[in-house]
Amino acid sequence: MKAFHLGLLGHPLSHSRSPEIFHAALSAAGLVGEFRLYPLEPDKGSSGLQALLQRIRLGELDGLAVTIPYKEAVLPLVDSLTEAAEGIGAINVLSLADGRVIGDNTDAGGFLADLQAWWHGSAPPGEKNALVLGAGGAARAIAYGLRNTGWEVSIAARRMAQAASILERLYPEGDRTKRILPLPLPSPCPEGISLLVNATPIGMSPDTGSSPWPEDLPYPAGAWVYDLVYNPEATLFLQRARRAGLPTRSGLGMLVEQAALAFEIWTGASAPRPAMRSAVGLDR
Repeated sequence: MKAFHLGLLGHPLSHSRSPEIFHAALSAAGLVGEFRLYPLEPDKGSSGLQALLQRIRLGELDGLAVTIPYKEAVLPLVDSLTEAAEGIGAINVLSLADGRVIGDNTDAGGFLADLQAWWHGSAPPGEKNALVLGAGGAARAIAYGLRNTGWEVSIAARRMAQAASILERLYPEGDRTKRILPLPLPSPCPEGISLLVNATPIGMSPDTGSSPWPEDLPYPAGAWVYDLVYNPEATLFLQRARRAGLPTRSGLGMLVEQAALAFEIWTGASAPRPAMRSAVGLDR
């Protein structure tokens, strides 16, 4: 029986729950394999990335998940991109096909699947207007997924040029400037926001005392609030949203859904989602 050698590339990785999810998936699917962490410090990025991709080409690794800060940095190093990765402009899954390293993106699909599970298959009341915080690889995927399912998307980011590049992909024609906001956000908050998504790492362990949303700025009235951060599950961003009476969701469900899609790419087997969700305490 083939043994699958899988892993996660990024930095930092001490908070990651991916090994729990993938080891549970391999066991439940009756497959043999391992899932290891490959922390790569940013100052060793270029040479380290090339070395890991070469291990995939040589068949030493069957696939790698990619997280911050390498979702965009790995783009020029792969042999080809899937339609999703090309459209998003970021990679979170590396796989091997015919001796070539393929860059894919399951973040958008994983996010949308968890969003629909949260909403029980329908959209929340109100206009489909989303505000995404951040302009990195995760924000690119979230904005892409939302726009492709009929949402109007605005982005708040510290790096305004990166926010503009995302919106250029989503809105190739027309004025995009009104959809770009600085981060931290100014007062007052834009009106009509029905979905607020934190796609920054702010609030992630160990920096649990931080939030991307200013403490003195009211949350958008009636908005649903989603945080891609899953460790801790109750980030300060979500805690304050709950105190404001808003429905909230951590990124743990998205983590499982995007991992399930990656598992199927790497193994060709159906992902055992119940076992993957149980591994991180969901649905208990």
